[in-house]
Amino acid sequence: MIFITAKFQIKPEHADDWPEISRAFTEATRAEEGCLWFEWSRSLDDPHQYVLVEAFRDGEAGGAHVGSDHFRAAQAELPPYLVRTPDIVSTEVDQDGWNELGEMRVG
Repeated sequence: MIFITAKFQIKPEHADDWPEISRAFTEATRAEEGCLWFEWSRSLDDPHQYVLVEAFRDGEAGGAHVGSDHFRAAQAELPPYLVRTPDIVSTEVDQDGWNELGEMRVG
């Protein structure tokens, strides 16, 4: 699985609207066959920062994502709302989804 986390610093005047601004990109990505998840969270420390956690089945699915029409559209449409280029960590993980955090097992 390809596991990606990216931090997006949004211009203050657009931070509250970011979920709507990024909605078309988000929905199209979630509909991709190889997308396992694509989830936005807003930082508790910085209200202008959103963190994206995403995963794709494999490198082929990740490549299809980057080559998609909606990815190219996002490359053109989203940067004007950003303060700077997003930070990213992208790696291949030898698992198919989430595992339990055993150190905090419930029940």
